Amino acid sequence: MANDYNRAVRAPGESAAGYYDAGLRSYMLRVYNYMIVGLGLTGVTAWIVANVAPVQALFYTVHQTANGYTYGLSMLGWVALIAPIGLVMLLSFRINRMSVGAAQLAFWGYASLVGISLAPILLLYTGASVAEVFFITAATFGAMSLYGYTTGRNLTGFGSFLFMGLIGIILAMVVNIFLHSAAIQFAISVVGVLIFTGLTAYDTQAIKETYSANLDGSLQKRAAIMGALRLYLDFINLFIMLMQLMGQRR
Repeated sequence: MANDYNRAVRAPGESAAGYYDAGLRSYMLRVYNYMIVGLGLTGVTAWIVANVAPVQALFYTVHQTANGYTYGLSMLGWVALIAPIGLVMLLSFRINRMSVGAAQLAFWGYASLVGISLAPILLLYTGASVAEVFFITAATFGAMSLYGYTTGRNLTGFGSFLFMGLIGIILAMVVNIFLHSAAIQFAISVVGVLIFTGLTAYDTQAIKETYSANLDGSLQKRAAIMGALRLYLDFINLFIMLMQLMGQRR
């Protein structure tokens, strides 16, 4: 059977373990490549929306106040905010019926739409602050993903605990929409950093364990796209939580 290592059979004299390890490395590299391209699309889209006035006007309304500027969503902005949810559901429930190309386009489209939603970060925070937090996020993500890939510890139980915490902070965010409490927002950000740091390790291990050398190439590629989506979400959410904690407003 074909696998994601671009070879249908083992090379002469190659052990089964060596063949499996080579295929796993290729699979994980594909996952990370998809994720990195997705992050690049998000960053480029966010920059365009934040810096090109005609594009920004399509998605945001700007109001000047005594303390600076506030940004609200236009009708198209609301569509861009909600549409990623539909794309995630499409990938989650239909990816096995989609071609690899269609799945890739859905992921790229999702990453681009998230960039529209993140454009206010570039408007509200200094460029130096955004760059600093991005590199801190990348370093934290890289360390935890490496841990998840290399550890021999089973993180399944840890992941269940993290998912319960994730539900908790989502509920707290909904409540804080009405309370507007700075203390609650600070607590959400701190707990969110811990949760998404842990989820990075958990998701990396889970993605690693989904690899099978016996799957054909198209199945491997679709699985890699879903793995990239998981890690992409961990990175983006970790970045947002760290910006709320460490970001310097303009």
